[in-house]
Amino acid sequence: MLAIVAFLGPIGLQELIIILAVLLIFFGAKRLPELAKGLGQGIKEFKKATREIGKDDTPQIDQQNKTETKDDK
Repeated sequence: MLAIVAFLGPIGLQELIIILAVLLIFFGAKRLPELAKGLGQGIKEFKKATREIGKDDTPQIDQQNKTETKDDK
């Protein structure tokens, strides 16, 4: 599938307009903002989860004792 997309090249303005028109026909004008909002919230949650995973892997440094501790919450 990726090879097909690479063969076709980047998406231009005309292609975006066609895609938006098809989405508008399938879902209607009232449903599109709801879909976009849900997609945005999903991306936001995904980024938050990836940041939390990275934060959990790094050891915490105790400033008074200058020793590393693993914070298990």
